[in-house]
Amino acid sequence: MKKDHSPQILSKRIAETIRNKLVIGELLPGQRLSEAAMSEQLEISRNTLREVFRLLTQEGLLKHEPNRGVFVAIPDIASIIDIYRIRQLIECQALAQAYPMHPSVAKMKQVVEIARQCREKQDWIGAGTENMRFHAAIVELTDSERLIAFYRNISAELRLAFGILNNPELLYAPYIDKNAHILELLNSGQNELAADKMKGYLELSERTILAAYTRKDNYHP
Repeated sequence: MKKDHSPQILSKRIAETIRNKLVIGELLPGQRLSEAAMSEQLEISRNTLREVFRLLTQEGLLKHEPNRGVFVAIPDIASIIDIYRIRQLIECQALAQAYPMHPSVAKMKQVVEIARQCREKQDWIGAGTENMRFHAAIVELTDSERLIAFYRNISAELRLAFGILNNPELLYAPYIDKNAHILELLNSGQNELAADKMKGYLELSERTILAAYTRKDNYHP
């Protein structure tokens, strides 16, 4: 077994690795996490992995069930509503105050192009990951390390909310062109309109997720 060094730093790094797995859709809501398999995959001790599980459980990303193990959390309706409230506050304001020559605008353009390629290949999970990257780039327009770190933490929970809707094409396909339109508005200096469009965009996305949630009271991956 590989010896763990700097336990606190290692636990934080592994926690970030698992968050990223959630963000890209590699881990799904309700999925059971094997302690043996994950400790081997991540090349860490089981004790370190248990500490990581504890951290992520505190964040609401994992759930420990006695005598059953650790599972990826399924966000509840209250959490979904709260996440979208936060998104509106951060993303709409970021667009309204964005500088068109900001490096993240180029990142947004690249993401839109990759998402279109995913659409051509019918790779809807990939399109979903690019959608997450697009919104992360919007938050980066703020140049606030605190906001960027905060959004990174809720992104994993957000992808879990998306996972409730077991139809990635229905979820992500409409937003590829919506993202492109917001980028066009930003590039043409129409920041306020871009922010307004984003508000409507997020409201539609929230309604889609909540409707899916009400249809799947007993969600199973």
